[in-house]
Amino acid sequence: MSPSTSPPPDLDRTLAALADPTRRAVIDLLSKKPRRAGELASAFDVSFPAISRHLRVLRKQGLVEEDRVEEDARVRIYKLRREPFNDLQSWLADVDRFWTSQLASFKAFAEEKSRPSASARKRK
Repeated sequence: MSPSTSPPPDLDRTLAALADPTRRAVIDLLSKKPRRAGELASAFDVSFPAISRHLRVLRKQGLVEEDRVEEDARVRIYKLRREPFNDLQSWLADVDRFWTSQLASFKAFAEEKSRPSASARKRK
């Protein structure tokens, strides 16, 4: 990561939202298909209000969005939003490129140091 590359503006909030294991598990479920709030709540050993709070955090951060069913306004369907994950993936790719470059430089340095010098080869 070069000094000119800055992380996406919402990265800290995205990572904070994903820091909770229950929220990551919700993201896992939603990555398979959109789900009703009740479906999500039944998948966990926590109360419906607790899942509701987790969904609110994920919604506020923009990681998920909710749709309402026309036939019943009480039913909410949650699905993932792609944009914040694209930003996170892009930042992680920058970090990966940085470490790949650093490790390649270290490997080249180590290989150079392990080669016998020209004067050492002449003495043999």
